[in-house]
Amino acid sequence: MPIQQGLIDVHHHLIPPVFRQTMERKGIPLVAGAPLPSWSPEKSLKLMNSNGIQTAILSLSAPGTDFGDGPAAAADLARACNEYSAGIIARFPDRFGSFAVLPTNFPELACREAEHALDVLGLEGIVLLGSSQGLFLGDPSLDELMSLLNERKSVVFVHPNLHQTSINNGLSIPGFLMEFLCDTTRAALNLIRYDVLNRYPNIRWILSHSGGFLPALAWRGEALQGFTAKGTDVLSEARKFYYDTALSPSNFSSRVVKQLVPASQILFGSDFPFAPEPVTPLQINTLKESKVFSEQERYLIQRHNAIGLFPKYASGNEIKTTRVLRSNISFSEAFNAFKSELSGRFVEKIRSR
Repeated sequence: MPIQQGLIDVHHHLIPPVFRQTMERKGIPLVAGAPLPSWSPEKSLKLMNSNGIQTAILSLSAPGTDFGDGPAAAADLARACNEYSAGIIARFPDRFGSFAVLPTNFPELACREAEHALDVLGLEGIVLLGSSQGLFLGDPSLDELMSLLNERKSVVFVHPNLHQTSINNGLSIPGFLMEFLCDTTRAALNLIRYDVLNRYPNIRWILSHSGGFLPALAWRGEALQGFTAKGTDVLSEARKFYYDTALSPSNFSSRVVKQLVPASQILFGSDFPFAPEPVTPLQINTLKESKVFSEQERYLIQRHNAIGLFPKYASGNEIKTTRVLRSNISFSEAFNAFKSELSGRFVEKIRSR
């Protein structure tokens, strides 16, 4: 493996052939306004090798596996996607992990699939959409699933979807730009409202895209104690989440998140392939040039915090450095890595002018 120690990407999507076929059969060419991109494990590996990403934790993006064909179809699609993920991990065990997708709208089937994915396939955790067919995380109907995940001390990656109110809002702005952030924020606040983080304290939660608008709303929720079922301290609850940097590495958003949680609760995410290939070096270089985080904090974000959640990805002789450590690297791999870093620096310089 050319990368001995590098970044760990917790927000990296896969697109299984069976999922693409379902989207095409349903006549759905877009995901939140973005075309469904071309993807393969080899494309991810090329991007990872060029950008110093040692391991990517794969996850299925919106709209999940419920396409309105009933519980059996949703469960079958989830099973097929998870088996496909397990196959990729078997081929590239040090390069990929995966969050399992569930037929969340059907809680009993979701529990059975979670058991299979975690206990049989050995996947790293679970991806749950902020909302699915109108059902937001935190809803009491999901308590059985929460209990199961709590027993297993699961890592749950919360990824946004488009709620019907986001689709029918009269705006021509693509959903991935703003409404995705609304979905994450609504889900996080609903988890807080129903005291899920306290009732199931062993679940480790990761919020996509720096938590949407939650960092900006945390104080507002604190000022409205009656909002929660038990008068929960909203600010304290918001500080229990992990937050990823996907498409949110700027000094502006980083300052807000760092005001809410320490760097030890921030994780690197690329959002590839929905974020096109050139965006990954831009995000990495933006973090590298950050005025918000020290070098030690960047080491935590790029790698160390993810190892805390997924210990098996630690190297045998872990070195506390933000540098990517490579071995047996070919000239072409070195050249591609150089081009990628140069591209990121150039775009960031132009963007910052």
